[in-house]
Amino acid sequence: MATILFMPESAYGPTNNCVGVGDILRRRGHRVVFAAEASWKGKLTAMGFEEDLVDLAPPAEEEQDAGQFWKDFIRDTAPEYRKSTFAQLETVTKPIWDALIDGTKYCEPQLKEIIARVNPDVIVEDNVITFPALLTAGKPFVRIVSCNPLEVRGPGVPPVFGGLPAGDDGEWEAFRAEYDRTHRDVWAAFNEWVVEQGAPPLPDLDFIHEGDLNLYVFPEIADYTDARPLGPSWHRLDSSVRETDEDFEMPASLAGRDGALVYFSLGSLGSADVELMQRVVDVLATTPHRYIVSKGPLHEEIKLADNMWGAEFVPQTKIIPLVDAVITHGGNNTTTEALHFGKPMILLPLFWDQYDNAQRVHELGYGVRLSTYAFADEELVQALDKVLGDHELRARLAEAGEEIRRRDGLRKAADLIEGLVPGADASA
Repeated sequence: MATILFMPESAYGPTNNCVGVGDILRRRGHRVVFAAEASWKGKLTAMGFEEDLVDLAPPAEEEQDAGQFWKDFIRDTAPEYRKSTFAQLETVTKPIWDALIDGTKYCEPQLKEIIARVNPDVIVEDNVITFPALLTAGKPFVRIVSCNPLEVRGPGVPPVFGGLPAGDDGEWEAFRAEYDRTHRDVWAAFNEWVVEQGAPPLPDLDFIHEGDLNLYVFPEIADYTDARPLGPSWHRLDSSVRETDEDFEMPASLAGRDGALVYFSLGSLGSADVELMQRVVDVLATTPHRYIVSKGPLHEEIKLADNMWGAEFVPQTKIIPLVDAVITHGGNNTTTEALHFGKPMILLPLFWDQYDNAQRVHELGYGVRLSTYAFADEELVQALDKVLGDHELRARLAEAGEEIRRRDGLRKAADLIEGLVPGADASA
């Protein structure tokens, strides 16, 4: 039995990804410990994992919901999401890096103590930023990328965070130059601190190192490796769909109605924008279809129509297989899960890599990207008609989903992680 230490970013996407892989390893008999952020207390032990949690900032006086820090951050910066991705580099992306860096520095002593207590055989991080203690522990280190793989940069692909088309490089260099202008000083200061902690220097303008093993979650049908090949330490997981969600029974209010069935979610963070959520809901209320809505943390403020059912939390991986289409913010988990189950998408991106996922799905014809705050009502209705009425697309995606599921990214990830432990049994 090996001891595997997971440290996911304090958001549902990376944490759920690690839960999925960790659950396979746990069922194979390994000890799986989560060095998650403290607001996840009790939620991971309930799934059979050990918790040895960290604070990324001075502890709050009152108990917080899981990932509350980022929910608050997103709420406070929400007005910036109406800006272009170019403008967001200074008003959204850089502040996110600033907050991540503050958390990294704050928890560095805690992480060293956790590693000493847990004594892991392998350390797994699913985040976008380096934690030096994970690298200086002298253990095999696994990096998981559960954001759009443009995070792994290269000259033949668009710059990350831009939502720019892969087939037109006209704006690539200007965007890269603006990223350099807004981030160079932040990166240089962080890199200096990382080296002071005993870790290697960071790659230029990257905030995280490569690992001994590098995994990224993105289906081959949407990948960029034809334009940006990756080295031998990199392995694609076509999907990483957790098997821990509770079962879902179709609500009677929807089961007894006619019309296509559509899932609508802006993710745990995007759903905090109640004004946007309500606007989309109100447009969808005018259509003849049925909707399952993931309402998020401010669920009591969102009023659903009678052709809808929703809740604060819903078992997404059990719902997507049932629906005909997905309306999403373009978060990597929802995007890859929709492709895993072969469903077309309508995408309303807000920030970070959501624009890259939305653009990729749109340019490949697997869905429709809309202007999140500027779409006309009829544009959303027409996009729904398009993805629901394109039977050739739906058949093609259904076939692609079968192949993605066959590749079984969860067990591939578990096998690769086990392979870093001498003598570990990688037979599932």
